[in-house]
This record gives sequence, C-alpha cells and structure tokens, in this order.
Amino acid sequence: MSTTVELLREILVKDYSVDPDSLTLETPLEALGIDSLGVAELLFTVEEEFKVKVTTESAKLATVGDVVGYIDVLVAAQHGCDNKAGMAILAA
Repeated sequence: MSTTVELLREILVKDYSVDPDSLTLETPLEALGIDSLGVAELLFTVEEEFKVKVTTESAKLATVGDVVGYIDVLVAAQHGCDNKAGMAILAA
C-alpha cells in the first residue's frame, strides 16, 4: 500500500513535471510552480486519488508537507484510518 507522500509525489511528478528528488516536506508549492489555481486543481486530483471529499474550509497549503498533512486528516476523518506513517519518507 502506498503512503500519502508516495501518492502525492506521483501526482506532482505526473501533473506538474516536478523532479521527485527536489521534493521535501518543506518544499513550497510556489517553488514547484503551483499557485492558488494550481492548488485548487491539485485538490481535485487528491479527491479522485485518495477517495476523499475536500471541504470548502480554507486550509493553509503552502508546502508539500501541508498538503500531505491535509490529506491525512481528510483520510482519517472520512475513512477512519491513519495514513501518517508515510510522512517520514520525504523528510529524510
């Protein structure tokens, strides 16, 4: 089973042509060329890939780690499981 970080990494590489070696949890989305519109598009993909419903509440998503944390919260709330185990993969 893939972790949140692994799946998000695949999305970013595929949809935004990001170099996977440049990704860390601290990497700003802006540095990847993802502006506020890009974040909205990313969240549509997140809904599909993670089978979650993104809420309309404002979430501060400035870094890759912010997105990973947001996804983990949604998955835990909506599917009753904890996906945080994979967050350390990018942190290394």
